Amino acid sequence: MEENSRNNHSDDNSPEQKRPKRQRSSNSTTYAAQIRIKREVRARFQKVKEILAKKHDDRTEDEKLILSHSNDVLEEMARREEGKRTRNSKTVEHEDDPETLEDKCRNLSEIIRTAKQLVVYTGAGISTAASIPDYRGPQGVWTLLRKGKQVKTGDLVEAEPTFTHMSIVKLHQMNLVQYVVSQNCDGLHLRSGLPREHLSEIHGNMYIEVCPSCSLEYVRLFDVTEQTAFRRHATGRRCHQCGEVLRDSIVHFGEKGDLGPPHNWPQAAEQARKADVVVCLGSSLKVLRKYRCLWCMERPAARRPKLCIVNLQWTPKDESAFLKIHGRHGGMRAIRPLSRATTAGTLAGRCDQVMALVMKELQLTVPAYCKSQDPILRLATPLFEFEGQTSNKHVDGVIPKLEPATEDESHDANVHRCRCVADDMTWREETRQDVSEKEGPTPSWFGKGMCARKKRTR
Repeated sequence: MEENSRNNHSDDNSPEQKRPKRQRSSNSTTYAAQIRIKREVRARFQKVKEILAKKHDDRTEDEKLILSHSNDVLEEMARREEGKRTRNSKTVEHEDDPETLEDKCRNLSEIIRTAKQLVVYTGAGISTAASIPDYRGPQGVWTLLRKGKQVKTGDLVEAEPTFTHMSIVKLHQMNLVQYVVSQNCDGLHLRSGLPREHLSEIHGNMYIEVCPSCSLEYVRLFDVTEQTAFRRHATGRRCHQCGEVLRDSIVHFGEKGDLGPPHNWPQAAEQARKADVVVCLGSSLKVLRKYRCLWCMERPAARRPKLCIVNLQWTPKDESAFLKIHGRHGGMRAIRPLSRATTAGTLAGRCDQVMALVMKELQLTVPAYCKSQDPILRLATPLFEFEGQTSNKHVDGVIPKLEPATEDESHDANVHRCRCVADDMTWREETRQDVSEKEGPTPSWFGKGMCARKKRTR
């Protein structure tokens, strides 16, 4: 017994048992040393900055001596300043003069006319004419947030498709554009009349909620993201078919899309592989360039699609672009007048101006948007009466409370299913949320940091 106790005692004091403690102590010492070094470096940089802020004649001999022994700090400061200038230059909006703009648009129209398989990638820049701010422009969401300014947005449901949206629809009708891949969540491509089978909204659609169980889609007449946020996608409604909680289709920054429609990633990748021309409209491509399947990066550069970019700012694809077009800030005054038929609607955005010149060269008339013929009115699924409180907006087309089923209706599986859902008192209590008392900007997807993240209830 004493021998076993002695063995146990010797095991407790063995080097193998003490090593983790020494290791932890060593790690703590290393971490403390790293913190101390960082503080010393930061103090050196701060001291050199203070000395450089003074005039040369006002510096003491000690300060001049410090500068003479701080060449490494001065070189690092110069490198950082150069990097800052480079980053700022990439946010500057450049403009083409009228003659150059017309020449480039003429080239683009010829490329569109001769393309065999043309795919269009669109970004937030094509929706600025609809009073929807972009992200990285001078008045963009991220730009204003970085400056500490408040982002003001109106009701995005009131926005209407722009001239660029309608131009894309016309080009598709003329079989000049085969597919559209959009980063926008505003749903304006869908509302412009572009067929859904020719559209991939890779970051979602603010009008669409999806059942994660049976993949059934519900198109609404209002913004379904009023109660959703980053990694919180439940909309407060349930599927009429299986009763599962519905979720929005938005892909927030830092998330990955895992839905079929409206993302349609397989179709987007397939169309990108077939394309011989890719036209990018109103996108900085800083996010889009990360999707390798859209750029055929596995091919040699000579065998990739011909790339045309329409954007005011620098993009990471500029060097590989066949054609880069900048818009014109001063509107269309400096450019030859366009026919009324070509410019149906209002040219309020830079992409609109470019597309007006392109459509003129192609001799195509762009149809005006008609709200009464908006496809979303035909595709929308109305709410049940007890679902009305799941949205803080006035919603038209609410299904009234269902009366008891008749003998004929009792044999209809669809009617029976809808009545079972409507009579589910548990669901009714779960969906009765007074969203009108919630504060904060809507929709939740609009801008990084725009909506507060709530703690999950466990």
